[in-house]
Amino acid sequence: MAKIGINIATGSLQQQEMIVGIDLGTTNSLVAIIHPESKKPVVLKEHDGAALVPSIVHFGEGGLISVGDEARKFLVKEPHNTIFSVKRLMGKSYSDVKDHASFFTYKVIDDNTESLVKIQAGNAFYSPVELSSFILKELKNRAEHILKTPVTKAVVTVPAYFNDAQRQATRDAGKLAGLDILRIVNEPTAASLAYGLGMNKEEVKTVAVYDLGGGTFDISILRIAGGIFEVLSTNGDTYLGGDDFDRAIVQHWFSQAGLNEEEINSNKSLTQEFRLKAEEAKKDLTTFDLYNGNIDGYELRLAKSEFEKLIQPYLEKTIQCCKNAVRDAGISVREVDEVIMVGGSTRVPVVKETVSNYFDRDVHDSLNPDEVVALGAAVQADILAGNNKDFLLLDITPLSLGIETMGGLMDVLIPRNSKIPSRAARQYTTQKDGQGSMRITVFQGERDLVKDNRKLSEFNLTGIPGMPAGLPKVEITFLVNADGILVVTAKELRSGIQQSIEVKPQYGLTDEEVEKMLMDSITHAKDDMRVRALVEAQTEAAQILDTTRQFVAKNKSFLEKEEILRTEAAMQELTVLMQKGNKDEIHHAIEQLNEISRPYAERLMDKAISTAMKGKNIME
Repeated sequence: MAKIGINIATGSLQQQEMIVGIDLGTTNSLVAIIHPESKKPVVLKEHDGAALVPSIVHFGEGGLISVGDEARKFLVKEPHNTIFSVKRLMGKSYSDVKDHASFFTYKVIDDNTESLVKIQAGNAFYSPVELSSFILKELKNRAEHILKTPVTKAVVTVPAYFNDAQRQATRDAGKLAGLDILRIVNEPTAASLAYGLGMNKEEVKTVAVYDLGGGTFDISILRIAGGIFEVLSTNGDTYLGGDDFDRAIVQHWFSQAGLNEEEINSNKSLTQEFRLKAEEAKKDLTTFDLYNGNIDGYELRLAKSEFEKLIQPYLEKTIQCCKNAVRDAGISVREVDEVIMVGGSTRVPVVKETVSNYFDRDVHDSLNPDEVVALGAAVQADILAGNNKDFLLLDITPLSLGIETMGGLMDVLIPRNSKIPSRAARQYTTQKDGQGSMRITVFQGERDLVKDNRKLSEFNLTGIPGMPAGLPKVEITFLVNADGILVVTAKELRSGIQQSIEVKPQYGLTDEEVEKMLMDSITHAKDDMRVRALVEAQTEAAQILDTTRQFVAKNKSFLEKEEILRTEAAMQELTVLMQKGNKDEIHHAIEQLNEISRPYAERLMDKAISTAMKGKNIME
């Protein structure tokens, strides 16, 4: 399908607006559509057959901006004004990327660690959203040139592990480029759609989509049945790809030549030359056993065996992700029927060999791995246009979503791997009498304590009528829409007070935290359960202490002195154990306090009922 030559500047196309599929990649980007005659997805190509647009932006003199192959020419000549791998910066702050800053030959500004990162080119500063918009604009113009029709609507793909901030940044970039992004689709899901075309509707298959691109790695386990593509699980690494292969080669050459990496990095043009030679070597070694090159008198040599050894740690990382995804899908590796290879980096023979060995079966790579994601995006665009009703797509949430409750605990409303769109609601109440507001803090992650998860947003629900603690009913609703964007609504059911927000995530999450979230939740599961149980016990103790203290203060005249002394002693013991005791000791102390207070609480309740009949009021 990738080799079909097309000339579709037809009258019929001009009469209707096209919805295109766009693969906005770290290294290359491209556009695809469903061919109006063959009804098959095809990548849009220029007359010279070029389909890939390098994801590179160059800022020249006089404000001239070039994108793609034209910009690529300046990588060595003007590295400080030529931006590549901008996708790695999407939705990130400087603190996210500072450990990898040397990889970028342009200036990444360190001004405010919690702000969206800025990139300097000449005297101007750009955000990753703006830079991505230039690439999307180029793709839009290219599509309009080939199709001879306006293009304003698109489906854009992103890695499955893009968080809410990165997805929102992608949508914003589309807006800046003049594109209405109708849907953001996970790249492995798009690839599954491309391979799923023409599948026997009666087939039921479990498919693994292994997507190793220039800057990101994703593994998805899908079940395909009756034309429905269901994502069972996803896993991956947001900072792993062919760029890392290139960097490993460069560092190997530095070491081989006895070069000081810091000195080399200070010469941006030389650094860029090494990076380009490394990329060249990687491609050559896909076919040949030995690479020889030269940069400024430095002899560069690399054998295929050396290259495979260099990238082995990265391959092992991807296989660990595969193991996690298979486990999360609730299946065994033997139950995977097909393995699909996606992304340019899967052309490396040892990658295919490693994946094939793990899944114990041959891999599928019949479609061009650079194009398959865009082809799938075109299929999704066709579905959205209402032209293809044969397929139904179910995406999932990559991480759990929830709110903070007392004691800093994470209360999950939408668990990870929930199908989206997804909606969940849960009721909460106030902690104190007369409490007029409630702070709702939204988190994303897998750990039991919110401090170990990612804070997305927070807001106050105000105007709650003054009522005793526990009486108000506040319903929190989470809605994850089709783009994976979270909308949170809080409503006090008795009064109808309501507030709703679309979560705009804070920036500042490091890549390491994202990548470690799932693994940490497994390795710390036992400790997390212990800590959660302790925190819950402490929270329960705090509540009963507060309630008992208020009860005694309001009804002191109705209690015997001995009852008050025993109560105060039990409260004192519980207060000490809250700080120093384990959960069992705390629960025991809670029960002791309950045993002491229960008799007089019941006595006063009976008295309250009797007195109320006479028009008097106690236990206010």
